[in-house]
Amino acid sequence: MRLYLADGSPTGILTAEIMNWTGHALVAPRSRLGEALSRDEATRTGVYFLVGDDPEQPTKSRVYVGEGDSVIDRIKSHAKDSSKDFWSRVCIVTSKDANLTKSHVRYLEHRFVELTKSADRANLANGNEPGRKALPESDIADMEFFISQVEVILPVVGFDFLRPKGKIHAPEISNDKSKAQLGPQIDLILTSGKHGYEARAVEVDGELTVLAGSKATTKSGYAANSYAPLRDQLIKDGRLVPSADPQFLEFAADVAFMSASAAAAVIKNSNSNGRTAWRLVGTGQTLKEWQDAQLGAQG
Repeated sequence: MRLYLADGSPTGILTAEIMNWTGHALVAPRSRLGEALSRDEATRTGVYFLVGDDPEQPTKSRVYVGEGDSVIDRIKSHAKDSSKDFWSRVCIVTSKDANLTKSHVRYLEHRFVELTKSADRANLANGNEPGRKALPESDIADMEFFISQVEVILPVVGFDFLRPKGKIHAPEISNDKSKAQLGPQIDLILTSGKHGYEARAVEVDGELTVLAGSKATTKSGYAANSYAPLRDQLIKDGRLVPSADPQFLEFAADVAFMSASAAAAVIKNSNSNGRTAWRLVGTGQTLKEWQDAQLGAQG
């Protein structure tokens, strides 16, 4: 992959390409939109993503997926639309060989909306879901490859809304302390003998997901909780709900966290070092002990 900082700033205008791929991505902050749209790429047929925080659900971003024969005209229109004030960055995806047609980008728009919904990492700002454009079988194959390359580029330039969540299997409790942790998934458990709650989680590719059915305490007043706003938002979103026992809240769905400490703080309702709070299922090691052991294994 080739990244180019057009103005020398990692937070300014940048381009991204993959060797032997005809696609091209242009990323810019909204404050540099005028400069970005003055580039040749903005006059081509392509798809674009308007991305920012969701003011109604701060735990997620909001994304608008669009397409156009000349994306510059569509994006200028959105920039004047007060209903789309949420976005702070734009990503324009076009083709270097100018072979993308209107039919191609309509197909891409539909598929990117589908993939954003499936990943469930961001809320869509699109009012109407675009219909899928019929294409010849060979063109569909080309567009699906195009999509796969966009899925590689976007996380590198700071967008994760297309990244699928890791396939998760529920951890199995075992009394065999010699059981090794295998595969990319790390099965974790957080318990409190004093307060009686138990939470299960898995870590896949550095992302920790607390599993549905896990319990969190309703006790409060222990110490400061830097993640109280996140906990409150999960309650507001209906992802952390009252359980049959008033001492606990329950995760109504799997919830992904950016760190083990964030997940532990939400569960314990107080600041917590997630690396020592979470333990591996089977071995009983803390997450910290397991991670340190991986470094030791490298000599």
